[in-house]
Amino acid sequence: MNSIPCFRNISLTSRLNCVFLAIAITALTSPENNIRADEFAAEVTFREQLQPLLRAYCYDCHGVDDGEGGVALEAHSTAGDLIKHRDQWMRALAQVRLGTMPPADGEVMEPSSRTRMIDLIDELANAIDCVQNPNAGKVALRRLNRAEYRNTIRDLVGVDYSPANDFPGDDVGYGFDNIGDVLSLPPLLMEKYLDAAEAIMGEAIFTPPPPALFEVDRDAASLIGADKFRGGSSLAMASNGTVSLQFDAPFTGTYKIILTVHGDQGGDEPVRAEVASGRRTIPLEIPESDPTEKTVAFRLGKGKRTVDISFLNDYYVKDQIDRNLHLHHVRVEGEELRSTFVPSSDLPTSHKVLLFDTPGNANEFRNSAAAVLGRFASRAYRRPVGRSEMQRLVELAESVHENGGTFEESMQVAMQAVLVSPYFLFRVERPREPSDDGVMPMINQYELATRISYFLWSSMPDDELLKLAHQGKLRDRRVLLEKVGRMIKSPKASRFVNNFASQWLQLRNLDIVQPDTKIYRGFDDEVRDAMRIETLMFFSEVMRNNFPVTELLQADFTYLNEPLARFYGIDGVRGNEFRKVSLRGTSRGGLLTHASVLTVTSNPTRTSPVKRGKWILDNLLNTPPPPAPPNIPELEKGPLVGSLRERMEQHRSNPACAACHNMMDPLGFALENFDAVGRWRTKDGRDLIDASGAMPDGTTFHGIDGLRELLATQRNDQFVRCVAEKMLIYALGRGTEYYDKCALDKIMAEVQSHDYKFAYLIAAIIESDPFQKQGYREP
Repeated sequence: MNSIPCFRNISLTSRLNCVFLAIAITALTSPENNIRADEFAAEVTFREQLQPLLRAYCYDCHGVDDGEGGVALEAHSTAGDLIKHRDQWMRALAQVRLGTMPPADGEVMEPSSRTRMIDLIDELANAIDCVQNPNAGKVALRRLNRAEYRNTIRDLVGVDYSPANDFPGDDVGYGFDNIGDVLSLPPLLMEKYLDAAEAIMGEAIFTPPPPALFEVDRDAASLIGADKFRGGSSLAMASNGTVSLQFDAPFTGTYKIILTVHGDQGGDEPVRAEVASGRRTIPLEIPESDPTEKTVAFRLGKGKRTVDISFLNDYYVKDQIDRNLHLHHVRVEGEELRSTFVPSSDLPTSHKVLLFDTPGNANEFRNSAAAVLGRFASRAYRRPVGRSEMQRLVELAESVHENGGTFEESMQVAMQAVLVSPYFLFRVERPREPSDDGVMPMINQYELATRISYFLWSSMPDDELLKLAHQGKLRDRRVLLEKVGRMIKSPKASRFVNNFASQWLQLRNLDIVQPDTKIYRGFDDEVRDAMRIETLMFFSEVMRNNFPVTELLQADFTYLNEPLARFYGIDGVRGNEFRKVSLRGTSRGGLLTHASVLTVTSNPTRTSPVKRGKWILDNLLNTPPPPAPPNIPELEKGPLVGSLRERMEQHRSNPACAACHNMMDPLGFALENFDAVGRWRTKDGRDLIDASGAMPDGTTFHGIDGLRELLATQRNDQFVRCVAEKMLIYALGRGTEYYDKCALDKIMAEVQSHDYKFAYLIAAIIESDPFQKQGYREP
């Protein structure tokens, strides 16, 4: 009874109603009826509060059998139906929030009624108890994407492996290329990982190049002096004598002389011969009667060299004994003599960092290998390496060493194995289950460090972050916020700017847009690159200086160099270096006036209010319009006349188009003072620009200043929540679900309490349950 707040300052009749309500709740929530109090309360809210609004404003067009656009709201007669058909109600919610529903020719909805309907639909369709352990969601096993792989290799090994850019492209989900569900591992990519591991470790660890080799083959009959003996391709040396091989030695080194010989044996000793070069002579005994190889070796200098082969002990007894030497073939194999000592100053930094411990002798090999590989694998796997993992790596290194490899070569091979391990290529998190009372389990400190680092740096945790994880301090709020603050200030945070901001704002499309340069003179690749740099440097300035997130829309500064300033028509900027420039007194300010955004939302030959409006709905308000219906003609192909605005209005007269275009077009019209490459104009051809706009809910604005004011003030919460949700998707590597509403509400409350400051948005995302915990996937 005390849980029903209706007994103070109310009439007797109302008190009796409360009593009856309490009795009904008690009866319906008893074990026999198996109905939860929250479910009952939701049904009461639906019938008594939401349904009257729906009857007044929605059911005429969205009835049981004739729901326009396939949306039959009246067919859903219980609060449970809203949850079952959540997708349809989320579409309806977006339309009501934007003001497109009810339609202009329908019942006029008062602002208070609209706000109430929005809150009720959101509350019922996304019904979730934010107190009782809401699902934290679960991220799929997630491969490093190309950017993360390249950054991780750079931070782990000290090698900038640019061929990673040639890996197969990463698929995109929810607007980002780091989504676990779409990051597959095709066989071609696995082959590239194998090649990359060998190339990377070959560059990181110096091993002396293999010695130069030399080889020459001669048939015996081609030797100098062979004409004194009989034979075809081989020689039968029937008397003592010498034949010679001459060749040009390309280097000083060890030269093996390999003779294919046999002897006709006779008398009391075997066939004897000698091989001489310079002053050195090496004797040979040849007791074999079948061809065999005999090898001798000389150290020879570079230049022309002669090797003499002599038969020494001819012996002959007529018709009884005839000792002869048969020489079939001569091969020379040379190997260059080269010092393996390399001064420490000549070794790459990566070599000295990775091989911080080297064995002084063979007995120390295992200990040095364990020290080096233990640190390397722990950093690569972003957690302490296991004992069995360590043992396998050391045994691999020992096998290379036992087969003649140096310590450096052994480490190269073992580290290559680390770089193709799933624990390196994937962000692996140990699966966990909620506790018996439904509490979502925390990920461990090393997994948290990895999430933080890949969120803000697109790379592995640094030693400080891993140390904090090892000490169990990453959930100490003061320690965490201090570390996050340092990470945002770090040069590595530019990776967050490049990867998050570029994808959120669709700047990567700048590479493929092709404005007609006959119409838009002055646009070229230099300006294209400058457009991108301006936006990224601007975003970075807002983030690093902890400005409010809304500053992205209304800042009165930007970053320009001389080519881009000249393109904009702004004086006083000289040189190619970008610098902070005040925009006070100009028509520019905030992302909506950046040429990068304006260019990627235009057509090659004209602006596109539709694309620009859709971009705002998608990326700034998080209310994307539904896909266009089929068989709607393109603007240029329809029988439309007049200015662009007039043609758009004629296009919008088609009822199939009006619902979406009433949302998109007014937003796009507000940007019409900017041409298709983002330069200011007052006319479109001969037509004066009309940049006024009116939202379906009746809100009016004029031009960029009015639109900017609308988004940064009246709809600032919607804009910041959009940024928060986009950033949460990027941070988690998965799309958001209805049960993430609790986390987003908490993030927004934290950001609002700190005046929308950027750092508090990042910190609130890191501290959120979806980031800190591991839940489960709902079917």
